[in-house]
Amino acid sequence: MAKQTLNLINTRPGGEVRYDDAAEARLDNAEAVAAPVGAIDAEAANPAPAEGGGCHAGAEKMKAQAEAAGNKELMEKFEKDYPMGPHDQPQSMCPAFGSLRVGLRMKRTATILSGSACCVYGLTFTSHFYGARRTVGYVPFNSETLVTGKLFEDIREAVHDIADPDKYDAVVITNLCVPTASGVPLRLLPKEINGVRIIGIDVPGFGVPTHAEAKDVLAGAMLNYARSEAELGPVQAPDRERDDRPAVTLLGEMFPADPVVIGKLLEPLGLAAGPVVPTREWRELYASLDSPVVGAIHPFYTASIREFQAAGREIVGSAPVGLDGTMDWLDAIGAATNVPRAQLDAAKQIFAPAIKGALASKPIKGRITLSGYEGSELLVARLLIESGADVRYVGTACPKTPWSAADLEWLEAKGVEVQFRASLEQDLAAFEAFKPDLAIGTTPVVQKAKETATPALYFTNLISARPLMGPAGAGSLGDVVNAAMASKDRFDTMRDFFEGVGSGHAAGVWEDMPEDVRTFRMKERRKRMTADQAREKAIEAPTGC
Repeated sequence: MAKQTLNLINTRPGGEVRYDDAAEARLDNAEAVAAPVGAIDAEAANPAPAEGGGCHAGAEKMKAQAEAAGNKELMEKFEKDYPMGPHDQPQSMCPAFGSLRVGLRMKRTATILSGSACCVYGLTFTSHFYGARRTVGYVPFNSETLVTGKLFEDIREAVHDIADPDKYDAVVITNLCVPTASGVPLRLLPKEINGVRIIGIDVPGFGVPTHAEAKDVLAGAMLNYARSEAELGPVQAPDRERDDRPAVTLLGEMFPADPVVIGKLLEPLGLAAGPVVPTREWRELYASLDSPVVGAIHPFYTASIREFQAAGREIVGSAPVGLDGTMDWLDAIGAATNVPRAQLDAAKQIFAPAIKGALASKPIKGRITLSGYEGSELLVARLLIESGADVRYVGTACPKTPWSAADLEWLEAKGVEVQFRASLEQDLAAFEAFKPDLAIGTTPVVQKAKETATPALYFTNLISARPLMGPAGAGSLGDVVNAAMASKDRFDTMRDFFEGVGSGHAAGVWEDMPEDVRTFRMKERRKRMTADQAREKAIEAPTGC
């Protein structure tokens, strides 16, 4: 085979390899692309470039760059809506997957991403892995288009090209980390083109901690748009027959059967289950805003709750899970909608025996630690405890909010340690401390548990993807949880079978045992720590005469 060589354009002094002419792009915007007719403010459309770093610069540096590039207000809003925890960046999947999934599940909605190609590839791969079957648009960029403002012009052109009212009700354009850090101003895009709504959002990993909260970023933006439309006059009616009963909007993604079950719980109260937000089509947003009460099934949808409160809607936290949860939730909904006490008590008497029976039919016996990043962890823990499980720890990557207070109070009264904004390190420490019979958690927690021959279940696919509400949810976890705990003997057998093949650096079968380099790593780590401490002291040291 002929020898192949890589043809380089040239090398700069010092040996730096150049693959294109991006390094020659002016950084002062003196030759920025002229705005087309319809004039946008040049300074806003051509933000100052972020100095160095790119998408690997680190959360704090990228946040500082975003603020310097004109996104200070956006970052302050993220800090208020989605406060950070012990870790300064997501420990789960890229948060933009959450908002991407919301857009891809909506009818007549186009989705466009603006970000690094590697990020867009990963997001589109994951979305199709989860069955999106929808096209994802992408506006690529390079150093030159980013620093000259041409990227914004490319985004605007893409939005104009795709805004076909025969195909779409809305176009969602999402800035990922680099465009957000560079201040690409999606707020300057037109609000509508040919009757198609244009929704621009920023979902940077250094501002939105979890993909669950990113769903709220898009849902909140859409509710804000829909609310402004409704305030201006008549809007499109739902495509199904209108129910005369007052409805309860349900906030947060759930198992498809849960809204149906909640509707059955509300019927004796003279109420109906309203739309689930995030919605599946635009017109449902109007119906969700029309409901007098919103059930915050997922209590961390801060931006969405703000829009409902601006529309004068009352927010009810928690959810109808288990016996106590269902009875308390019906009480709260009844109080919010002024249901007569006698009617409310009669409704509770209908469902209480069914829930008790379902819980008793599939008891769970064993110690469990639970963690996840979907936002329903506290609800699942309540259901497990009422099924008889000894739950010692609940960790959720989502934040504590006023609408999670009822669940937190109930769990703490049962002696459960609840950790909001839980880090992977905290989840693993809880596993080590409580030594459960079953660990329910994220992939690395499950991996750690199985390494110690402890049965484990992945929360997202095996637990949260089940009905949780009312009588249907009461017995939904027993089979899978009990089957997992019953597999302990199989784990012991596998551990015994592989006994002696080593672990960590020495795992496997070797002619010569690999050298243990942990001592060397510890030594180098101490050197780095000493150097870091010396730098900090030098910075703090007084200067001058």
